[in-house]
Amino acid sequence: MRITTKVIQNNALSNINTNKILQNKLNTQMTTEKKITRPSDDPVVAIRALRLRTNVSQVTQFYEKNIPDAESWMKVTEDALSTVSDVVTDMIEQCQKGANEKLTSTDRATILDALTQLKEEVYATGNADYAGRSVFTGYRTESTLKFTADTTAKYSITEQLTPDSIDSVTYISTGNLNTINDTNYTTNTMKEQSVTETSIHRIRLSYSDLDGTIPKLEVFDKLENGSPVFKNLQIDDGTGTGTMKDVTTTVITSMDEALIDEIGADGNPTGNKIVDPDGAFFIKETGELLIGDNVYSELMKAKDDPTTENNEAEFRVTYDKSNWKKDDLRPEHYFACTDSTDAAKTITYNEDYLTSTKEKQSIEYDVGLNQAIKVNTTADEVFQHSIGRDVDDLLASLQEVTDMEKTVEKIEKIVASATGTDKTTAQNQLDAANKALTLLKEKSQKLFESGITKMQGHLNTVNYAVTTAGTRSKKLELIQNRLMSQKTNFETLQADNENADMTDVAIELKSAQLTYDAALMATGKIMQTSLMNYI
Repeated sequence: MRITTKVIQNNALSNINTNKILQNKLNTQMTTEKKITRPSDDPVVAIRALRLRTNVSQVTQFYEKNIPDAESWMKVTEDALSTVSDVVTDMIEQCQKGANEKLTSTDRATILDALTQLKEEVYATGNADYAGRSVFTGYRTESTLKFTADTTAKYSITEQLTPDSIDSVTYISTGNLNTINDTNYTTNTMKEQSVTETSIHRIRLSYSDLDGTIPKLEVFDKLENGSPVFKNLQIDDGTGTGTMKDVTTTVITSMDEALIDEIGADGNPTGNKIVDPDGAFFIKETGELLIGDNVYSELMKAKDDPTTENNEAEFRVTYDKSNWKKDDLRPEHYFACTDSTDAAKTITYNEDYLTSTKEKQSIEYDVGLNQAIKVNTTADEVFQHSIGRDVDDLLASLQEVTDMEKTVEKIEKIVASATGTDKTTAQNQLDAANKALTLLKEKSQKLFESGITKMQGHLNTVNYAVTTAGTRSKKLELIQNRLMSQKTNFETLQADNENADMTDVAIELKSAQLTYDAALMATGKIMQTSLMNYI
């Protein structure tokens, strides 16, 4: 084959251009520090780079955004729970003080004030928020735990209770001793035997100041399509035929109406104390349902079957409440309830609580591939109504003792100034007041003694929530450490796959430059000789 000068020229230029392309490639690697600039440069490196970049992006999202956000939420929760633990511990100390037999009026006033402040602080802590979102209200992060102002909102609330929810309370009948003064004492026939002590079974609801609507008391009946069905509580009608009747509930305004058969013209009890054994009495002001012995027996008969997921011992009380005070706990965070404030737009909350499955409103953060962690603690796990209601009982007992102490002082002055039969009447009233004071002090002391146990139970509940939150935080910390290691590994793999070795690139670039220069020089000399030089 004849090799012409043109062929030599074309081959030389082609080879020089190839060398120039290599120089450009190496120079691009030098400036970008990357092996490739487009997938076609090296498809294998490109595919591996896409996968590694996806992994790095995911791990970075979890490590730098999701985990810090979850960590902050849990920190706010743990701080609030720690505060609640401290407050309940202080309540226990106050109960220990209140159980002292030698309390003075000043001591009682101090304890009363301290417990009032502590009760407010417990629930105030429940309004803790993170970035404007309430941390204890489940999915309703835009809602506060408590009402922030006095409100009129009509709720129908269903409380799910067990026999453990029934307690016995002691009631001291004091007649109208506290109304005696130096102008009306002569018409008062109170004597020492008029003051009596009665024990009664009570279902204390979560709220006071309820509507006058008669509550519905229901017990477990059967399962229907896997869900529990409840019916009105019934007891034997006493005819011996086995016929059952619904329990009759009467709305009253005070415990006197449930325990005293007759009150005389002077305002003092004259009849026998009774509690309808087949009925119940509803005190809407205090939110108490007083039940007779037969009703109590029927409720206590129910036993839970541990082999089923339903609680056959559960009973339910449904009642209405329209008037809410500032700092009352919002019922939608605790119970199945209906808000019918706006008749045209009734809102139903937590309806699933009444079925066999109770869904917890857990807020979870994705903190890894196919891995999530719960960050929230719901209000019913910590801020239970029973804390405030137990404190209310203690405060009421202290107030009763304080009021009776003032009554005793007042009647002592009347006795000192009275004469004749009036003095005898006043002395009878003083004996009654002293007996009432003794019984009320004993009642208060026993309440505070039991209050120590109850508050310790509340503290155990709070501490369990603290422990659970701490466990989740520790788990999050371990996940964070693992993700940090993963992030480092993926970034190293990504760098090894994409980044060029600058030392090798520099050497290759220098070699290409030398080759290019040599090629130019050689080609320049060869191309100077042509056929004309030989003619």
